[in-house]
Amino acid sequence: MRKLCYTILFIGVWLLAGGSNASADGLVATNGQARPVVKIGSPAPDFELTTLSGEQVKLSDYRGKVVILNLWATWCPPCKAEMPEMQGFYEKSRNSDITLLSVNLTSQEKDEQAVADFVAKYQLTFPILLDKKDTVGKQYKTLSIPTSYIIDREGIIREKVIGPMDEERMAVLTHGAS
Repeated sequence: MRKLCYTILFIGVWLLAGGSNASADGLVATNGQARPVVKIGSPAPDFELTTLSGEQVKLSDYRGKVVILNLWATWCPPCKAEMPEMQGFYEKSRNSDITLLSVNLTSQEKDEQAVADFVAKYQLTFPILLDKKDTVGKQYKTLSIPTSYIIDREGIIREKVIGPMDEERMAVLTHGAS
């Protein structure tokens, strides 16, 4: 009983002292700026990046579709293993209400040409977004890659997957977000 009282007291003091920088509205304060919390059941933070082909893309442009948001790099062995599966899934679902947005963590690459060479080698036809300043990587707190988020039609994160996925898993997860 005494241990429970001390635990409750500790948590109360920690919260009063600002131990959690998450606010009641689901935002986290960092460097004086509020950013959305990235967790299952929360709205996916919006972002805008340029594709490898030079097109500007915003996540919010895909509202109304189920989105697989995949974060990866060319030097990552599990990412390399996952890409043929991603391409196969994209080809099968491209005319549906499911889309794939592949965010390359370009700030961690040797250069942009390495990304273009990788895309050509693996014959990838889905959108490759370039995160040159690690904006999305930081926003989505990407600690290991590949990391994928399944985002439903309303823009809510329904799943987070760390590690490579195969076509079957993508199909199951996106069906669950429909």
